[in-house]
Amino acid sequence: MNTVVLPSKPHYPILDGLRGVAALIVVIFHILEAHSTSHLDLMINHGYLAVDFFFLLSGFVIGYAYDDRWNKMTVGDFFKRRLVRLQPLVIMGMIIGAICFYFQASNYWPMIAQTPVWQMLLVMLLGFTMLPLPVSMDIRGWAELHPLDGPAWSLFYEYIANILYALFVRKFSTTLLTILVLLAGAALIHLGLSNPYGDVIGGWSLDATQIHIGMVRMLYPFFAGLLLFRIGKLLNIKHAFLLSGILLVIVFAIPRVGGSEQLWMNGLYDSLSIILIFPLIVFIAASGDVMGKTSSGICNFLGKISYSVYITHYPIIYIYTAWVIDNKIPLAQALPIGLLVFLFCVALAYACLKLYDEPVRLWLKKKVLDRIN
Repeated sequence: MNTVVLPSKPHYPILDGLRGVAALIVVIFHILEAHSTSHLDLMINHGYLAVDFFFLLSGFVIGYAYDDRWNKMTVGDFFKRRLVRLQPLVIMGMIIGAICFYFQASNYWPMIAQTPVWQMLLVMLLGFTMLPLPVSMDIRGWAELHPLDGPAWSLFYEYIANILYALFVRKFSTTLLTILVLLAGAALIHLGLSNPYGDVIGGWSLDATQIHIGMVRMLYPFFAGLLLFRIGKLLNIKHAFLLSGILLVIVFAIPRVGGSEQLWMNGLYDSLSIILIFPLIVFIAASGDVMGKTSSGICNFLGKISYSVYITHYPIIYIYTAWVIDNKIPLAQALPIGLLVFLFCVALAYACLKLYDEPVRLWLKKKVLDRIN
């Protein structure tokens, strides 16, 4: 069977840059999260919304990359391309998680020391497939879909979004897609207002509540991004990277809204940021261009490392978190180590990109995506 080779389209450089900015903020958010006592005192309080921003970016880019190619491409071709793009680093994230696992043993995660190697390796192999791990197979104590590499939960929902797009939504008219997005937006507002924690955090466990959160967090932004691509009339916006980047950082950095007395206010902030502000940011970014070699180089670098940073950093964060919590290390004292952790995560991501991801994807493209005559 022939697999059609489709040339890559030019990237939106500012969107690449924003993806990298969001990924780096996720790392900082997770480092600082170790020093928080609850959702109420998180630093870079809304950094968790980066996941929702990634979904919106993904929907926009998927529409741009594939909407006009279905006359040349089968559903199987689409899935092959997505697997080649995403799966190598999923596997690397699980391997790094396995290597780091027993270094995370602590009073905070007592299950780790009790986990036999064979069970950890089984979890790693299941992680390679992205199959969600049932709570009964948890080896950490957080009931994660992928306890060796927590952020992989969002890749699970990214795959679901891709499947829904390829099988059904790509065929939707603009009207039908708009209806889907409006219904998903209503569900997102309901989640923000009804979540007992007063936010949209969640999606990383295989139980009814967490699956509901994960699906709602994925459905609106991904398909709103797709709708934005289809109906958006891009402008020529100057300084788009600076403007969109500042807006994105502000959304993430705004302190907790409403406090402990009015939790719904923060949930409303979360949902409206995803529904209104994130599409605006993507629209601004897609409407601009980078000027000069320096800006272009920064956006290119940030875009290239963004996925690698996101999917490989958390095993290192687990170690840092265990150290901070077990030893009750205050932020001021931990700051130099936290900075080293951040730099190490970026260096690790870059090494994984250059030494593993890019060569493996190049090999897979030749083996899987090249036309078979």
